Amino acid sequence: MTTLIDTTALQRRVLRTLFCTQILGGLAVGIGIAVGALLISDMTGSNTYAGLGQSLFVGGSALVVIPAVRITERYGRRGGLAFGYACAVLGTLVVIAAIHLDNPAVAVAGYFLLGSASFAGLQSRYAAADLAPAAKRGSHLSLIVWATTLGSVTGPSLAGVAERLWQGWFGGPAYIGSMVAIGAICLVTTAIIGLLLRPDPLLTAREVSGETDAPKRSIADGFRMARVNPAVRTGVVAAALGHFVMVGVMAMTALHIRHGMADPEEALTVVGVILGLHIGGMYALAPVFGRLVDRYEARPVLIGGTAILVTACAVSGSSPADDHVRLSIGLVLLGLGWSAMTVASAALVTGAVSPAQRPSTQGFSDLVMGLAAMGAGIASGPIVEYAGYGVLCLSCAVVALLVFPFIMGRLTGPAAPTPVPVEEAV
Repeated sequence: MTTLIDTTALQRRVLRTLFCTQILGGLAVGIGIAVGALLISDMTGSNTYAGLGQSLFVGGSALVVIPAVRITERYGRRGGLAFGYACAVLGTLVVIAAIHLDNPAVAVAGYFLLGSASFAGLQSRYAAADLAPAAKRGSHLSLIVWATTLGSVTGPSLAGVAERLWQGWFGGPAYIGSMVAIGAICLVTTAIIGLLLRPDPLLTAREVSGETDAPKRSIADGFRMARVNPAVRTGVVAAALGHFVMVGVMAMTALHIRHGMADPEEALTVVGVILGLHIGGMYALAPVFGRLVDRYEARPVLIGGTAILVTACAVSGSSPADDHVRLSIGLVLLGLGWSAMTVASAALVTGAVSPAQRPSTQGFSDLVMGLAAMGAGIASGPIVEYAGYGVLCLSCAVVALLVFPFIMGRLTGPAAPTPVPVEEAV
């Protein structure tokens, strides 16, 4: 007797589960982004170190890839994603301890662990593509990117709400309420992934493609794949530079806004609204970019995303600190450019390799992307401190243009098999 592996029905179930977890993950990441620079700035008393919160946030999302790839290779997407959110829960506990101890070094370490939530959110887009048909890979992947909108847009605004509620109920130092909210959300997300992401999409894709016994790979294998495969190399570079520009500008926007406002509490509210709009730009039109990738392939979308990023840098960099409307427009454009680059590069990398090669190759891409963004976050503080926000935006625009030689080069590589339903003997 034979049975048919119904990948279509399983893919629908996978997308539903990932859709829910992305909403929750988006809430946690949005709150973390809103308070990161403000928390470190208040603890250190210097804008120079303010970018550390954001840079370590994305740094955590980068370096957690290394153990997460090994976990994903062995236990599938379920293990890797749950690991990421669980690390974020631990990070909130470390930051809470740092606040009570008034120790910025410990807070930075906690934010490093918090970045694991961002890693898990980014890796979810790959989980959505494991069983997707090649003609719909961009659409399925972008649907999960879009789902983050529902949580991340409201996340920054909820930072202020969480603070007011916590202070009203328990009192204590500032930012505790935000950290408690992040930890609770990530804990629930970990449980949902562990319970509902079954059967695992990656392990099923390997079973369907006949790669069940393929050797386990590491980040080093992803690096080797990027060296020999032009499509992978282009996707890695595009994702890294897009993330560099987005984080570099966004990390210092909160402080730029606060410089134009006398009331710190009012500044947090304004920052929450503007960053919420920015995060909405990051995710809201992702399905549009996904459909464009499916119809026209990745190159035109990458070109368009680069152009949007440069425009965003120009609008944001020319905005006075008290011009919240222009800053909002610039930050929305920044999110749209990042979305185009992220969706197109992820589809490009995923389609260029087989299921057995995906975790290592995708993990290497996210590692490079996170390290690039960490560099942007670290550099952004001193640039703003000594040269100003406008110079920071100009520098990021120049970085965005560096992706063009890769986009315009050869994008073809070794063909990758696409999982299709097959019959199994029982």
